Amino acid sequence: MWQVWLIISGVFFVLEMMTVGFLVFWFGIGALLTAIVSLFTDNIIIQTSVFVISSTLLLFLTKPLVKKLSRTDKVQTNAYSVIGKTGIVTREINSKKGIGQVKVGSEIWTAKSSSPILEGTEVIIKEIDGVKAIVEPLVEPILK
Repeated sequence: MWQVWLIISGVFFVLEMMTVGFLVFWFGIGALLTAIVSLFTDNIIIQTSVFVISSTLLLFLTKPLVKKLSRTDKVQTNAYSVIGKTGIVTREINSKKGIGQVKVGSEIWTAKSSSPILEGTEVIIKEIDGVKAIVEPLVEPILK
């Protein structure tokens, strides 16, 4: 009977490889434990009980550990990593004319804004629209 439990275990491990979650693996381990128990007893009720109990215990007792180990913090990458950063206008921003550039760190971005912004003004990047940074002045200009 241990061969049957070994085959069942293999099926669970193959299913685990085909799924995204980390769930079916514990049933495979439960089937392996049951294969070991089947070497000592031919009673199918005991074997099934060992399978159900061990799989359930493994599933619930290891879930917090698996959750902790597989936790991934989302890190903004590429274009979206500049949102919220400040930059300096290197070429006057005028959305009506379709011109404007901002330097953010070591990168130069084409920029647009709801109002014209003069060269040398410090800006904050509010969002990314395609390949353009949507910016606003960090400090509102004083109008005379």
